[in-house]
Amino acid sequence: MNVRRLIPTAAIASATVLGLTALSACSSSSSADKNGDGKLNVTASFYPMQYLAQEIGGDHVAVDTLTKPGVEPHDLELSPKQTAYLGESDVILYLKGIQPAVDDAIGQSGVENTVDAAKLTKLEKHGTGVGHDHGHEGEEHSDEEEHGHEDEAGADPHIWLDPVKYAEVAKGVGKAMEKADPDHAAAYKKNTEALVKKLDGLNTEFENGLRNTKTKTFITTHSAFGYLAERYGLEQESIAGIDPESDPSPARIKELQDIAKEDKVSTVFFETLASDKTAKTLATDASLKTDVLDPLEGITDKSKGDDYIGVMESNLAALQKALGAK
Repeated sequence: MNVRRLIPTAAIASATVLGLTALSACSSSSSADKNGDGKLNVTASFYPMQYLAQEIGGDHVAVDTLTKPGVEPHDLELSPKQTAYLGESDVILYLKGIQPAVDDAIGQSGVENTVDAAKLTKLEKHGTGVGHDHGHEGEEHSDEEEHGHEDEAGADPHIWLDPVKYAEVAKGVGKAMEKADPDHAAAYKKNTEALVKKLDGLNTEFENGLRNTKTKTFITTHSAFGYLAERYGLEQESIAGIDPESDPSPARIKELQDIAKEDKVSTVFFETLASDKTAKTLATDASLKTDVLDPLEGITDKSKGDDYIGVMESNLAALQKALGAK
């Protein structure tokens, strides 16, 4: 994982603004400024965007990410030094709605080539349950409105967990790189086509692997897997909402226990970057197993895979086991 800039945990607001203002005038407008190394400088907001940049850019880009391994992307704040690097980027690749601090900084950076992945595919609204009618849908909408991690329309930003939507984003990113660096447009196009082919193959693996299962319902820590659930005919029920740090109500815990019994759920999934305490408590109380379903917001040494494809294949194996794939 090519991460060259580490992140202090707190940002100083006034210094951040000053840093951005000073650097906006000298930020690159297209492919001109590459610091003399002949590479396009791409800043990615967090891992799913970094993966796209590295796969599509190949040897022609130098990729930095704002979110170091192990940091929960939703909670990221930027240091003045990071905002300075941001202003020097040739291309910024991000996903609006995931990281409010990043969204604000990009708006002030003065960088012309900013690519918002949320605009490259269709976003949808998802709550604590997807495709499941247990009488809590109205409650879900109010939960979404409380969280600050969605875009203005209240949509779910976790598009990278659907290989089909992620492929749509990849195509848009490829075109943006071709425009920013026309000298290497042919390479970017070729790399984009290769990545889309891999994502198409991953989609086929999920379709075949989840076609016949004993149950369609899975329980997760937070509702990051709405797009995946809809794509493959599954039903996601989450302990929290879109926000991985929100606490569920006692009524929600009771509801999940009832759903688990009704739908023959075997497993409660937790993730590597958020607390597993509530998930394990629910599993113990309902006599369920626990396992990891990784929302792929970052790769660490605890990840069950070295990159996006590897972790997604591990997620598929975990779902097959939990759902009783035949």
